[in-house]
Amino acid sequence: MKQNDYDEAYSSFWNSFGSGRHMVLSTACGDRVSSRMMSVVNIDGCLYFQTFRTSRKYEQLKENVHVALCCDNIQIEGSAEEAGHPLDNPDFCTAFRGKYPSSYDYYTSLECEVLYRVRVSRIERWVYKDGRPFLEVFNTDRKIHTVEEQDYRHR
Repeated sequence: MKQNDYDEAYSSFWNSFGSGRHMVLSTACGDRVSSRMMSVVNIDGCLYFQTFRTSRKYEQLKENVHVALCCDNIQIEGSAEEAGHPLDNPDFCTAFRGKYPSSYDYYTSLECEVLYRVRVSRIERWVYKDGRPFLEVFNTDRKIHTVEEQDYRHR
């Protein structure tokens, strides 16, 4: 696949993803994995969420930056990096307030809140063409995009 094809498919994915979604965020520390629903916004292909500094999620992210997020037929892997207090990021505030106004009003200004940015490394999405299942994969580190039909009838 040519670079232009990757860029076009990647841009198309984020356009269909939209400005944000409620997603399940999974984090891990040692042998303990936990998952929870999060309000997530998309800013230029990076995912952002906020959380309390007193949460288990925050403690796990301090120990292990690798995360997974999912919603609907989409699975995303990446690394989360602390990005300061939410109010210090105007782009986040605009996006989050627009998508989740009550959460913004209730949580964003709290002193104990912290903002995380997820640098996406892999995206998987199931797509169906003429009733047949295909697995679409983006490897963002290598800029590789594949769409392969999944035929489970003969396995």
